[in-house]
Amino acid sequence: MQSGLVQLRFGFARGLLRSFRNLVLFGLFAVPGVTWSLRAEESAKVDFNFQIRPLLSDRCFRCHGPDSGARKAKLRLDQRDGALKELDDSWAIVKPGNLEKSELIRRILTDDQDDLMPPPDSHLTLTVAEKDLLKRWVLEGAEYKSHWSFIPVAKVTPPALASGKTPQNPIDSFVLSRLEKEKLAPAPQASREILIRRLALNLTGLPPTIEEIDAFLADNSPDAYNKVVEQYLNSPAYGERMAMDWLDLARYADTYGYQADVDRDMSPYRDWVIKAFNENLPYDQFLTWQLAGDLLPSATREQRIATAFNRLHRQTNEGGSVEEEFRAEYAMDRVNTVGMSMLGLTMECARCHDHK
Repeated sequence: MQSGLVQLRFGFARGLLRSFRNLVLFGLFAVPGVTWSLRAEESAKVDFNFQIRPLLSDRCFRCHGPDSGARKAKLRLDQRDGALKELDDSWAIVKPGNLEKSELIRRILTDDQDDLMPPPDSHLTLTVAEKDLLKRWVLEGAEYKSHWSFIPVAKVTPPALASGKTPQNPIDSFVLSRLEKEKLAPAPQASREILIRRLALNLTGLPPTIEEIDAFLADNSPDAYNKVVEQYLNSPAYGERMAMDWLDLARYADTYGYQADVDRDMSPYRDWVIKAFNENLPYDQFLTWQLAGDLLPSATREQRIATAFNRLHRQTNEGGSVEEEFRAEYAMDRVNTVGMSMLGLTMECARCHDHK
């Protein structure tokens, strides 16, 4: 059982890492033809965001999506209202629970090349499994969901293991459950030397010292591992290690980034980020201070320093630059950065195109 300090520190880290997780997931969602088999196994019901939206996005949105300039038949399948559009004779584009009256299902199953969707000249096709998935989705009510990054994280109950064992960490239940399903055995527990090395590198970015290894090997108490965790969480190097990932997202640099790339000293902001991690600043405050710390009542010096997050974009110092042009560039950069780092949502495309 982790101590209160460990839980608090890891709670803050989890909040930050969720932003990184969102970015990774969004990248995966953009891959055509991805099959979300693992998610499908976890639930008998078809999941719109994991199974249906990627399918519609890859095969349908080109002609029936958010781009009004490319949209055909005035049909939008990226929105539920568009998908449920009623037709003649009690038909609908998608009629929840009714395959026989759903035009979408008729179009993907027909042998008529003039009616088939996706159309043959698009060079896009649906496999039998994908057609069956769409049929299941319609029969189950054709549920639509908001973009996954806007849906609150729901509590998940760890699966029961066939072996009847209760792992020390609930996360292990998910791993062991899948291993049981695949009839695989987990790898043996790593040696203590390997465990402390992994821990030190993850929490501080530095390998453990010989003295730290020897002390851990000599400690036979039940909470020996947790004591080492707290030791590294209390190390100044912990904040430095965690700050590295956030500073990448915040586009931290000590130069302007244009032309001669003139120096600019942003180190007070860097030091504030490190301090925020080491002092376990709550995640909501961590974000609020950076977005608008100077607007808080009786704003402190630290809260004002945190707002340097909004000035970390590239800046030009060229004499002939157009001020209004670069004011717009800087505003766009801030919007894009907030979207990616805090919302799990890329915004660059919306500069020229309708956003999905």
